[in-house]
Amino acid sequence: MHKYLLVGVGGFFGSATRYVVDSYVAATFGLRFPLGTLAVNASGSLLLGFLFAAFLERLTHNHGLSLLLAYGFIGAYTTFSTFMLDSVKLANEGGPALAAVNVAVSLAIGLAAVYLGLALGRTLA
Repeated sequence: MHKYLLVGVGGFFGSATRYVVDSYVAATFGLRFPLGTLAVNASGSLLLGFLFAAFLERLTHNHGLSLLLAYGFIGAYTTFSTFMLDSVKLANEGGPALAAVNVAVSLAIGLAAVYLGLALGRTLA
């Protein structure tokens, strides 16, 4: 049970931080381009990469620090960072082609899923 609590506490702070960063960037630079999302994704990727190399790489997935920071905080802050880290790990372990397939397939499926979700949602409206 304490594992879920660690993820939940980290997630609370991660999602709140995402809102603060996104709102600040949008208020500062405007809303024409989703710079807030870009800022969150870039900073989350930087933070996850740093934490992974500095601490988490040597810990298990069930370690309290991994649960609190990687799964909880950064997982709620942005899942894009996990996608990027997984892609880099695939490139290092399986080769750049495998990483490129992961990126291409994830983007294609993600875009298709959003379009499908929009279409389904609009049928209810």
